Amino acid sequence: MTTLVPRKPYTDDELKQLYPDGLSLQFVQVLMRHGERTPVSSRFQNAGLQPFWPYCASVRQMKTAIMAHGGELGDAPFSTLEWKRRLETFGENDKPVTATGPNGQVDDVCDMGALTDTGRQSTFRLGQRLRHLYVDRLHFLPATIRSTDFLYLRSTPVPRALESMQQAFSALYPPTAREPDETGQYPAPVIMTRAPGDETLFPNDSLCRRFAELSRAFAQRAADKWNDTDDMAYLSAELGKWMPDGARVAVDSRPRLSGVMDTVNATNAHGPQTKLPKEFYDPRVKEILEKVGVDEWFSGYKENREYRTLGIGGLMGDVVGRMMESVEHQDDGKEAVKFGLSGCHDTTLAGVLASLGAFETNAWPPFTSHIAIELFREEPRGTAGRGSWWGGLFSRASTPSIGRKPMTVLSAAEKAKLDGYYVRMRYNDEPVTIPGCRMRGNHLEGDETFCTLTAFKTIVDKYTPQNWKAECRMNLNTPTNPKAEPEPAGY
Repeated sequence: MTTLVPRKPYTDDELKQLYPDGLSLQFVQVLMRHGERTPVSSRFQNAGLQPFWPYCASVRQMKTAIMAHGGELGDAPFSTLEWKRRLETFGENDKPVTATGPNGQVDDVCDMGALTDTGRQSTFRLGQRLRHLYVDRLHFLPATIRSTDFLYLRSTPVPRALESMQQAFSALYPPTAREPDETGQYPAPVIMTRAPGDETLFPNDSLCRRFAELSRAFAQRAADKWNDTDDMAYLSAELGKWMPDGARVAVDSRPRLSGVMDTVNATNAHGPQTKLPKEFYDPRVKEILEKVGVDEWFSGYKENREYRTLGIGGLMGDVVGRMMESVEHQDDGKEAVKFGLSGCHDTTLAGVLASLGAFETNAWPPFTSHIAIELFREEPRGTAGRGSWWGGLFSRASTPSIGRKPMTVLSAAEKAKLDGYYVRMRYNDEPVTIPGCRMRGNHLEGDETFCTLTAFKTIVDKYTPQNWKAECRMNLNTPTNPKAEPEPAGY
């Protein structure tokens, strides 16, 4: 529930089975949850938990780009301002005071929801594991690089997601694996971000009003389902004395059950200075928190097409679109992006898997979990005349690619481009199977985890929005009806 314990590296035999002869790896997209963090808000101070935690040494080494002197705009050279950050909070009678850690620390103090030193270490180690697999073992990525044009780096605007992705990248390609260009400089990697109103790398209930309505409906269904059960009574018996004003623990209590789980997760991942009483770590408490939390947050993706369309369909459309960019570049002889790395969240990973019918677990995604979405090609042909992927991507920005055209409208020639391609997903290094890919003709013979690209795209097309922002404004104030006949995911 808290910190991911990675499986051991694949053995040679496992590697041969996972990456069989006759299939050539073409493109990999990794969606990674951020590393360990502090709680997103302060809770359970009555249980002795300090609101501010001293686990963020990075705030001693902050750097900001500044203009070195007052020149003409656009011409002024930039320098770096180095500074360290301290937090200020309310004191007695609202007097401003410096926030301190459990032992009075004023430095290294984390903000709410901040990536901690532990989180930086775990995401760096994820980058090392990615390098070990894709560089050292498979030789899919180059050992040293002079440019990052073959990479697609992306993050949500949440700092812990961006910093986690940067940590992983810095281990995937450490300074010793980067070569300077002709000018002696190493080009800065391009990292793509979006404005909050355009963000689909996590379920955006803040900006998508219809998705917010659906989320509330499924949350209320979970409250109706679980609040009066023996499981919730057990949580109240164990944790109720720490709830504000003696309130019982419930899906919709204050704090909500998901908020209780958030604080338990964060404290469980860190040191003894920031621990809750032992009953919070009771194994049965853990099991119930996760089971109910998964039902509240992710059952909508499994059961309701509109839910998965608005919650995660935009991202999945992007994932397939980038695969099609790779396929089309293979055919036109231009250099294709080979590897994507995106910093995101637990709700992203579970949303992706659940929307494909592949999240059959009650376990909440641990910190630094990841999904690797791999595109393979059967009997790959050589390429010639390699060009720029970035130039190809943006030069065609005004012309919809195959990836955004549903399979139902593709021509026979366009459909033929998908022949011989397969998609395989690994969640925390374990392959997952999509239900619709089990059908005859939809997978590699002998291995249902390898879905044909045609089948994968057909499944994703069914919940890819054509205009996400417009669809977020549709059906407002109409029945959400989570008890209606389910629309199963993964087909």
